[in-house]
Amino acid sequence: MSKLADFPITARWPAKDPSVLQLYSFPTPNGVKVSIALEEMGIPYEAHTVTLSDSDVKSPEFLSLNPNNKIPAIVDPNGPDGPLGLFESGAILLYLADKSGKLGGDTPSERAKITQWLMFQMGGLGPMFGQLGFFSKFAGSEWEDKRPQQRYIDEAKRLMAVLEKELAGREWIAGDYSIADIAIAPWLRALDFYGVKELLGWEDHPNLVAYLDRFVARPAVQKGLVTPPRE
Repeated sequence: MSKLADFPITARWPAKDPSVLQLYSFPTPNGVKVSIALEEMGIPYEAHTVTLSDSDVKSPEFLSLNPNNKIPAIVDPNGPDGPLGLFESGAILLYLADKSGKLGGDTPSERAKITQWLMFQMGGLGPMFGQLGFFSKFAGSEWEDKRPQQRYIDEAKRLMAVLEKELAGREWIAGDYSIADIAIAPWLRALDFYGVKELLGWEDHPNLVAYLDRFVARPAVQKGLVTPPRE
């Protein structure tokens, strides 16, 4: 059976308490999903700041855990069959919900609905909003051809309309508060960072505005949003 020390990543980011789950992350929309979930579920963990620089995410130690060189990633010393390394934020959320028995649904139908909206975020909301950020705030904003930017503006508006309709008359996207909300809300929050809320007509989506306010007001969310800290 492997030990935590068998994971090369622990040589660069050593564990102070090897008995608890180790989180390797940075406070991006994808990164905070896992820290928020861990706080909400009450799972003991230790957070390590892994910056987005190539020197961190493309280091041999990090690539040994996630060959896709993206945060977040975890090593759980108390995995189902011994220590478990895992990457991809959606997969980690599903794993943590199963491990804790929290926020993943209590019945097969509830779990299916929650997973449905988690996949909506993973396959749609995150990639489209991320591209919108690239073409609105980062290098893509300097391109003379604005057709790519418009393509992501239009798609972001469409996805927001989907959520606005689904949240009518409900507090959370899949019934009770769940990992689906933990996946979706940080990406809605990112629209402010990208400077596109006015462009997308954010204030014309009262259900989304109220939804994000509810989410950010949760104590576990407030702590998870700044974990691990930026260096």
